Amino acid sequence: MPLRVHPSDDLIVALQDLPAGKSVALGTEEWILREAIPAKHKFAARDFAQGDLATLYGVTVGRATQPIPAGSLIHTQNLKHEAAAFTGKQQSYLWTPPEISRWRGRTFQGYKRDQGPAGTANHWLVIPLVFCENRNLGFMRQALTRALGYAQSSPYERYAQHLAESYRQGLASSDLGESGLDSLPSPTPLFPNVSGVKFLEHGLGCGGTRQDAIALCNLLAGYIAHPNVAGATILSLGCQHAQVSLLEEALTKWHPQFNKPLLIFEQQKSSSERDMMARAIRATFEGIAKANLQTRVPCPLSDLIVGVECGGSDGFSGISANPVIGQVADLLAALGGAPVLSEFPELCGVEQSLCDRCVSPALADRFVQLMRAYEGAAQACGSGFDANPSPGNIRDGLITDAIKSAGAAKKGGTAPIVDVLDYGEPIRQHGGLTLYCTPGNDVESTTALAGGGCNLMLFSTGLGTPTGNPVCPTLKVATNSVLMQRMSDILDFDTGPVINGDQTVPQMAESLLEMCIATASGDYTPKAVALGQDDFLPWKRGVSL
Repeated sequence: MPLRVHPSDDLIVALQDLPAGKSVALGTEEWILREAIPAKHKFAARDFAQGDLATLYGVTVGRATQPIPAGSLIHTQNLKHEAAAFTGKQQSYLWTPPEISRWRGRTFQGYKRDQGPAGTANHWLVIPLVFCENRNLGFMRQALTRALGYAQSSPYERYAQHLAESYRQGLASSDLGESGLDSLPSPTPLFPNVSGVKFLEHGLGCGGTRQDAIALCNLLAGYIAHPNVAGATILSLGCQHAQVSLLEEALTKWHPQFNKPLLIFEQQKSSSERDMMARAIRATFEGIAKANLQTRVPCPLSDLIVGVECGGSDGFSGISANPVIGQVADLLAALGGAPVLSEFPELCGVEQSLCDRCVSPALADRFVQLMRAYEGAAQACGSGFDANPSPGNIRDGLITDAIKSAGAAKKGGTAPIVDVLDYGEPIRQHGGLTLYCTPGNDVESTTALAGGGCNLMLFSTGLGTPTGNPVCPTLKVATNSVLMQRMSDILDFDTGPVINGDQTVPQMAESLLEMCIATASGDYTPKAVALGQDDFLPWKRGVSL
């Protein structure tokens, strides 16, 4: 069956493969399909003349580059990106919160901090201020993770060992199949109340501008002060742009009440590398032992700061997974939590509706300023938001950036927008949606969301992606059941029943919220966490879509 997402749409979504010549109907309308319409793709609901605007999700999503007869497939050769103009807050916004009596008074088992929201995990961080210290970071990772029981041999390491042993015995690798890929038992951590030691390896800290160094230090300060972090060890060379003093300034500016253990080691002030590493490992071990004294306690759901993200999106993202996540965002906002919507290049075309949802004209103006500055920087480099959709997006029905954006914005639900933040700023406001300026790049965006303080993430995907984060548990939400069945090893939740009509968006959102509470309490381990998917990619503030 086809679907008209919004009453004003003149593009219709195919929920399953529709053959050429088939007669399809919606209400009183009927079309004879001029060509095959693959599932997730769209066909024209009317005859388009060249230059006509096309509408999906109730907003402008493209302009016809040639005549398009009704019943024709929409593709990149007949539709180009076009988005509606926007200014600032134009009208008042009235929100009707969802029913939350079921969760009123509910708690999650979290790690209470001296100030700010509770953590959903309890990590220790080891952070290089500059890429020159990545080698020493590797030594610390090797020394600490296995010794403390956090390292697990991957099934692929075991498989490679099996291949090597078989080779020694004269067996051909082609005869071995996938033997040895079975899971290994998890080691028992020495400190069970510490979720893990995480190592934020990166390639920045020197060689860029001072603005790059400041942005990096702002981000790292957010990770150090994060609700899911008990303390941190800093490795500095000494001569780099990202000086220790810049990091300390960022902590003072953005987190003035910061009082966690912060261990700093500077190689150029040490008598030798061996001396610095011995001191760093010993002090880190002692810090982790103290962090282990903290245990989970009941915490209010209003402490949840949930980043909403999408990656490997498809033509079902805006129909199933993203609306389900958006409904969870609304439930959390009504409960006093803090849902956070990012990926500014993927809000192109829905800016006006977001402006009108802002609780003040000043917030709307800041959103407009950030969006225009971002796109201006892209255009100055010969690009633009219209270049955002990936080949995978396009193959699965996201023909223009406005189509992708209209569906992506559904993750933000309908709650009022209570704050608009630039990259690296801490998330403070609860009880409504926060807009957070990040790139559309999945890992750059999730890295920023965690740096802002998100202690949980919901990540929708229609094509499948293993993305995770070092400190923020990330739940993967599949847009369709076929994907869930094929990639269940990296995905957590299936919204395919929305597509086949077995469940409604509100029903699925209730189930997903329960999974969020279980994850925040440590009762459910997301696949990305179990797989050690610790993606960390700071945004070097330039053009990234």
